[in-house]
Amino acid sequence: MTALAWLIPISLTLGLLGLAAFLWTLRSRQYDDPEGDSRRILSDEWDDHPRP
Repeated sequence: MTALAWLIPISLTLGLLGLAAFLWTLRSRQYDDPEGDSRRILSDEWDDHPRP
């Protein structure tokens, strides 16, 4: 029973840290252009070698 007294607060703390990290990535605009990435991966322009 004492193990639950340690594990529950630790798991809640880790969950809140994960949520805070996710919200930080949202605010720093890391998920800004999902449509551009999906089109860029299908383009043959930069297929094997960079443009000369």
